Amino acid sequence: MMLGMSLFAFTLLHVVISLIGIATGFAVVFGIISGKRLDGWNTCFLATTVLTSVTGFMFPFEKLLPSHIVGTISLVVLAVALVALYGFQLSGSWRSVYVVTASVALYLNSFVGVAQAFQKIPALQALAPTQSEAPFLVAQLALLGVFLLLGTRATKNFRPAAAV
Repeated sequence: MMLGMSLFAFTLLHVVISLIGIATGFAVVFGIISGKRLDGWNTCFLATTVLTSVTGFMFPFEKLLPSHIVGTISLVVLAVALVALYGFQLSGSWRSVYVVTASVALYLNSFVGVAQAFQKIPALQALAPTQSEAPFLVAQLALLGVFLLLGTRATKNFRPAAAV
């Protein structure tokens, strides 16, 4: 039991929070690319992405896992994003700091999502049972490529208008 829920219910909650974080994160990145702040979307994205990492640490485990390392990195990146957005109001170089950290946080959440998909979806698991096979590596490299393109474009284009 975690937070008074069965492991199944807690896992479902964790997955839903994560998917909301990914969806709102894409809305934020595309908003950034078009020069819009989308403050409500930013708040939802940051909150759900923090919750994704925090709830990830609540699953039972016996040793440090790669997901714990990614979760720790994500929380550090998110802390910087929160400071850039709410502490420094995206002033000066904090604008670029926010764009990069938000993009990295979204990438890390998506990276784990792809890894989990290869672990949990039978068709994907058959393609890469140990996650060291070519289909897994190609999927992760494609994901990285997409985020490098989006992050670069967002950093170049973001000149926020007034809060929306």
